[in-house]
Amino acid sequence: MTKYLQIELIIERMAHKRACRVLESAGMTGYTVFPAMAGYGGSKRWSRDTDISASADMVSIVSIGDEDKVRNTMDEIASLLGAHIGIVTLTEVEVMRPGRF
Repeated sequence: MTKYLQIELIIERMAHKRACRVLESAGMTGYTVFPAMAGYGGSKRWSRDTDISASADMVSIVSIGDEDKVRNTMDEIASLLGAHIGIVTLTEVEVMRPGRF
């Protein structure tokens, strides 16, 4: 039975296109990008409502794939996160239509 993982990145908006290209080049079959409205980390609160410019905006990128594909993205994702603010999480998931992944 194939093991599926969900990868979720919370990353600066300006880096999301690069992150999406990493997922695509790894063979991930899809992803969704959501605006992150507010958060807390590094002892600081941030919010889209209070920031003057969009330069500090964050997004969440969610993708699901088989374990090998997801794990193959991790070196590039780690490199990307080294240059930008962000976090990544991996969660084992069950999928209803495995043929789509």
